[in-house]
Amino acid sequence: MAHDEQARTDRPPDDSATGSPDNPPAALSRRALLTGAASLAGFTAAQSVLSSLNAAPIASPGQEDPTRIPGHPPTPYGQRSAFERAARLAGAASSLTPLQALHGILTPSALHFERHHNGVPVIEPTRHRLLVHGLVEQPMTFTLEEITRFPSRSRLAFIECSGNSGGEWQTPAGRTVQETHGLFSTSEWTGVPLALLLREAGAKPEATWMLAEGSDAGAMTRSIPLARALEEALICYAQNGEALRPEQGYPLRLLLPGWEVNANIKWLRRLKLGAAPFMTRDETAHYTDLMPDGTARQFTLDMDAKSVITSPSGGQQVRAGFVEIRGLAWSGRGRITRVDVSTDGGHTWRQAQLDDPVLPKCATAFRFPWRWDGQEAILQSRCTDETGYVQPTRQALVSVRGINSYYHYNAIHSWLVTMDGAVRNVHV
Repeated sequence: MAHDEQARTDRPPDDSATGSPDNPPAALSRRALLTGAASLAGFTAAQSVLSSLNAAPIASPGQEDPTRIPGHPPTPYGQRSAFERAARLAGAASSLTPLQALHGILTPSALHFERHHNGVPVIEPTRHRLLVHGLVEQPMTFTLEEITRFPSRSRLAFIECSGNSGGEWQTPAGRTVQETHGLFSTSEWTGVPLALLLREAGAKPEATWMLAEGSDAGAMTRSIPLARALEEALICYAQNGEALRPEQGYPLRLLLPGWEVNANIKWLRRLKLGAAPFMTRDETAHYTDLMPDGTARQFTLDMDAKSVITSPSGGQQVRAGFVEIRGLAWSGRGRITRVDVSTDGGHTWRQAQLDDPVLPKCATAFRFPWRWDGQEAILQSRCTDETGYVQPTRQALVSVRGINSYYHYNAIHSWLVTMDGAVRNVHV
């Protein structure tokens, strides 16, 4: 107390009575001063938090405080924030999903990758028809309205183009994960089981294959092994809770979970049952795998287990210290059971955490804690599915398949983190 009294008597007398912003009244105790300082600090902190919650900070020059301006009214169809910039990377016949910018496992419909063979057709839904014929008791034609009256099913499933990562067969071709793996997306799909429609038409016992044909200008057609298709195939009319987008097959598409995407015929107009493959252009001249001995693998329908780290990934910047490595894994043969991560180019591996849900033939998110020490590092992920299949190294895949193919590349992918924190695509 003596020290406090001394402090008060040492102040100039003109400030001791009235006080000032820099010199409070002498009558205030040290406890009052501390309380006041705490209150001021609390107010400043609260103002800082409130500012950070707003789209435009209160003190941001050139922008009004959003708490002082009425927002826009409700709209007939929602739009994302004007500050969000994630977009597909569009080319002549495809567009790539920005995997590095997404959260969780679902791909927004507007960012789902595209692949088409002669543009996106415009189809008036009330005029569209689906013909079922061939080896059936009674050929039938279904309208969209009739199909939606059947009992429906919904499921989460990935779709992957067989050419996804195809540029990686020979050299590190893609700069970002969007460029290397962007022909991959996951959605909730809703439709009618194929088995119900074929039951209506009366599939004959000798029918073992099915021709699926689209209404696009490319007339995309594929032969489908019927027994396997009857297990899970859906005739879909909805994606992520609303009607299919035109680029995803509006008004009808075939969904074959886990199969290469070109077999999942979009703008579906015809299903013909037969006793043998139909040997269409897109399963003979295209979508076959050229092997080192000159032969070609045909009807490689299942997409093998595959994974990729989406963060940190090519084009991103890493800062020293804690980094959460995140990525996606998937398999056309079932569930992902394990993902391992390496930070030294595959010399050592540690198990990553799988996020729920872990579903068959669906993207599975994984994460792994890492502390980067600023030294060069090579990041890799390796997944295992419920059949016991382990994602191969690049060397193992090339030793069997060679480098003359373009489709079905599922090797372990590598990202190099340089000492300045930059991340780029490499082969190891």
